[in-house]
Amino acid sequence: MPIDTNPASMLWLLPLVASIAIVYKATKVRAIEPRAFAKECAVLFGSIMVFIIVASLILYVVAWVVAEQLPKIFG
Repeated sequence: MPIDTNPASMLWLLPLVASIAIVYKATKVRAIEPRAFAKECAVLFGSIMVFIIVASLILYVVAWVVAEQLPKIFG
């Protein structure tokens, strides 16, 4: 199944980030308590998603400036 680069295909990012957060937290805690473990995984999931969104917005702005604005400035 090919994965395109349209906005709907970016939903595949969610289970990937969730699995990364769960596995990372499972390897870092000494004893897994369900409520605390779920909370820590949710916080890590959220922070990873915020970082990805901010990074993608920054890259989008840089690409826009390079592709659209610099040619207008330098003729």
